[in-house]
Amino acid sequence: MRIGIDQIGFYTPNKYVDMVDLAHARGEDPNKFLIGIGQRQMSVADKTQDAVSMGINATLRYLDQIDKDKVGLLIFGTESSVDQSKSASLFVKSALHLRPEVRTFEVKEACFGLTAALMTARDFVRVHPDQTAIVIGSDIARYGVKTPGEVTQGAGSISLLVKSEPRILSLNDGHSAYSEDINDFWRPNNSAVAKVDGKYSTQVYLDFFKKTFEAYKEQKDWSTRDFSALIYHLPFTKQGLKANRLAIEDQDDVTKERLSETFEASKQLSMRVGNIYTASLYMSLLSLLEKYDLEPNSLIGLFSYGSGAMAEFFSGNVVDGYKEWINPKGDTALLDDRQRLTVEEYEKVFNQALEPVANNQEFTSDEHQGVWYFAGVKNDIRQYRQV
Repeated sequence: MRIGIDQIGFYTPNKYVDMVDLAHARGEDPNKFLIGIGQRQMSVADKTQDAVSMGINATLRYLDQIDKDKVGLLIFGTESSVDQSKSASLFVKSALHLRPEVRTFEVKEACFGLTAALMTARDFVRVHPDQTAIVIGSDIARYGVKTPGEVTQGAGSISLLVKSEPRILSLNDGHSAYSEDINDFWRPNNSAVAKVDGKYSTQVYLDFFKKTFEAYKEQKDWSTRDFSALIYHLPFTKQGLKANRLAIEDQDDVTKERLSETFEASKQLSMRVGNIYTASLYMSLLSLLEKYDLEPNSLIGLFSYGSGAMAEFFSGNVVDGYKEWINPKGDTALLDDRQRLTVEEYEKVFNQALEPVANNQEFTSDEHQGVWYFAGVKNDIRQYRQV
C-alpha cells in the first residue's frame, strides 16, 4: 500500500516588502540580498495573521476537494504557537468543521515540526488505511527590524493531506535522522523574536545534511544520480544552494545539471515568500512540482532541518498525473495580489504585530473575502473570523 501526499495547500499573507527596497533602506548593495542571501521578496504578516489563521487558509485551498468525514487525524507543526497549553490545531479543526472524533494535537521542534507531523500521519494512515490525515506547518519568522537576520524573515503556511494511494507524492519507507542538543537558533518564552547564531547554524545545517544524506543512500543502497531532484528546508535560498553544491560536487555532468535545474525550480516560491520555518521544505516541494516537469515515479530526496537541532532525510516518488492536483495559477495569483509595502510601512506593520494584544481588543482585516484572520481577544480567548 502506498501512502503519501494527496493534496497541498499554500497560503501567505497579503503584504510583502521588496528586497531591493530593503537593501537601499539599509544602505546595502541589493545584490547582497538578491544573490548573497538569494531572496527577492519577503511576506509580512500584520497583527491579524498568525500561525492559526494561516494554517486555516492553507487548508481551505483544497478542503472542498476531499471527504472531510474520512479525516481522522489533524497535526499542527509550528514554532509560532499562540498558546502555551491549547493546541493550534483545535482552532483549525473548529474553523474547518471537522468531526469531533478527529485526533488532534500540536508538535514542536523548530523547523522540523511539519516533518514530524508528516511521519506520524504516515504511520497513522498505515494502521487506518480508510482514513486520512491533515498536517499543517505554519509560521512567522521574526528576527526584528534592522537586525542581521532581517532579510531571512517571512510568513506562510503549507497544509498537506496524507492518505493511502496518494495522487501527488508517494513516501518511501525508511529515513535517516540525526540530532544534537545545540544552540544555533532558539526563541525564549519571553521573546517575540528569535535568537540566532547565523554562521554556526549554517555550519550545523550543512554538517547534518551530509550525515543524513550519506546515511540514507547507504541504507537504501542508492547513489546521488538515482535522484531526480533534491530539495531542502530553506531558511533562505542560498542555504539550500550550499547543500546542493555539496551533494553534486563529485557527480557526473548530467547529474549535476539535473539536480541544479531542479533545485532552481524548488526555490522559486521561497524567493518570493521568505522563511516560513516548519513549512519551508514543503514550499520547496510545491515549487518544484509547479515549476518543473517531472516524469512519473521520479525519485525526490527531501532534507528537513530544525535548529536545536534535528535533521532527517527521506524520499518519495512522484505520482503519475500529479499536475492535476496542484494549482500553480492560484498560487502565483496569491503572490501577485499582495500589497507591496514601503520599508517604512513594513517596519510599522512588523512592530505593531509584536505588540501584546489587550484583552477585549478587536481587529478587522484587509484580506480578500473568505480569508480567515485573527480578530482579537475576548475574555482572554483568541477569536478567529472570516472576512
